Amino acid sequence: MTTEEKRLLLQPGSLWASVIEQTNYALESGALLSLPTEYTFVEQGGVRFLVRLLANLNRKHEAKKATKALGKVFNPFLPYEEDLFVADISQTHVCLLNKYNVVNYHLLLITRDFEEQETLLTLQDFEALWACMAEFEGLAFYNAGKTAGASQRHKHVQLVPLPLTPEGPPIPIEPLLTSATFQGSIGKIAGLPFVHGFAALDASLAESPLQAAEASLAHYHALLQAVGLSNPMPENRQSGAYNLLATRRWMLLVPRSQEDFESISVNSLGFAGALLVRNEQQLERLKIYGPLNVLKSVALPI
Repeated sequence: MTTEEKRLLLQPGSLWASVIEQTNYALESGALLSLPTEYTFVEQGGVRFLVRLLANLNRKHEAKKATKALGKVFNPFLPYEEDLFVADISQTHVCLLNKYNVVNYHLLLITRDFEEQETLLTLQDFEALWACMAEFEGLAFYNAGKTAGASQRHKHVQLVPLPLTPEGPPIPIEPLLTSATFQGSIGKIAGLPFVHGFAALDASLAESPLQAAEASLAHYHALLQAVGLSNPMPENRQSGAYNLLATRRWMLLVPRSQEDFESISVNSLGFAGALLVRNEQQLERLKIYGPLNVLKSVALPI
């Protein structure tokens, strides 16, 4: 048995079929409660932002009430719902469906044992991530702390299939990425008006998830240092909130200053060019203020 086979339990070539099968089953059982949305596009700064408008908040509202009734220590991942289980990824991680998904086939890569969402990502986190990213083209993201949009304390990296939008670039923010200028391995994007770090990845690394994980971990720490979040903290805790996005070809890290803009919550997908609003009032405010300005307001000024 190879080292990869010992550390990774996911059988290559099996994940996507498991995702489809479990999604169908979870929908039939009622375990998967997709949130219906309508969408529009709002352009600013050379980016055609995808903005989703929630059509029905009742499901998530009822879920929040139930969670409060169970107390603040409630953890939906320990134990997780069996009907949402997709696959064992590794000795340390499992793959679940996101119960209240807005994007189809939205996956959660969770640690088997409880770890805080505000701890730094580890080699094992990246190994689990790359085992999944090797299976299909996707966008991975990590909401590092409540200020960065995390809704659960139990550590979980998220993965959604591409494209994010039914038309245009697979990821709305990608047209800006071609303007990256580098000092060493870390790049800056001219069109992003807030503190960030960008790194290019070798897409062929996806053929070897363990090697890809090691390379990504090194880039991750370089990105943290570049944006001023590398100060060591006790118990592997991060020194500040941030959003991390990753594909097979790049990584983007953005430090956060606040969770929302005028009640419009922003998580990692916002920095990919995909935003979510709760009502028509929020949508109009977003159009008036501009999506890039919203992102700038919740990030750190340059």
